[in-house]
Amino acid sequence: MNTFERRNTIIELLREKGSVVVAELAKQFNVSEVSIRTDLRVLEEQNLLVRFHGGAGLPTNLSQPQAQQVQQEETLLDERYQLSRDPKIEIAKVAVGLVKEGDTIILDSGSTTMMLAMELVKVKNITVITNNLPAASILSDSPDITLVICGGYVRHKTRSMHGTMTENSLKGIRADLMFVGADGVDPKVGLTTFNEGYGISAVMADISAKVICVVDSTKFNRSGFNLVLPMNKVDLLITNRNISEQTKLELSNSGVEFKLA
Repeated sequence: MNTFERRNTIIELLREKGSVVVAELAKQFNVSEVSIRTDLRVLEEQNLLVRFHGGAGLPTNLSQPQAQQVQQEETLLDERYQLSRDPKIEIAKVAVGLVKEGDTIILDSGSTTMMLAMELVKVKNITVITNNLPAASILSDSPDITLVICGGYVRHKTRSMHGTMTENSLKGIRADLMFVGADGVDPKVGLTTFNEGYGISAVMADISAKVICVVDSTKFNRSGFNLVLPMNKVDLLITNRNISEQTKLELSNSGVEFKLA
């Protein structure tokens, strides 16, 4: 059973029993309590349960329309996290294979880097520096990870930290790997976003020995108005196999190494 099947099973157990206990779930699924707490945190963020000390339960104050919404969200969660259907999961699995014990990792904001955080909890003795609040929430449950959260102002749209204070918090730091996402990728130009003020990504790239872009195929042939990183700052790009032959050719011509998940 993979992570996402386990989470759907947890929801089924909640519907049957009304509540679940972390220790019992860890024993049932033969995984660590850290993994179960991460599962419950992610499901709570989807409004599918409410956590309490040592376990979780279904929300007790749902009106009928709200209950129907929870059911719909469960379906959406199942569809989103099916291993074969979400390319971001496969991209994250390839990306985590590049991480070695003892590495210092930088995670930029974004949904794909959040997926990567779910995989990083399986790696021991690493340091992760991030401005990505959902990723930090996931990583905070792992005692094997030294977690550094960048300070600064919260950008609510992306649930990430940005601004001069955030950039200054990275002074004096060196990282082995940086993982960065994007709203758009143009092999001739670089990584772009539709959000303003992405100076933090350039700062992160400058202090990293290797910069790895993690994006799914839908991000190609899109161009945001703000440049995140020029292509010559990217050492490796990981995407899924749905990219066109033309895109593969353009990536090859750009000189950027790429892997298909």
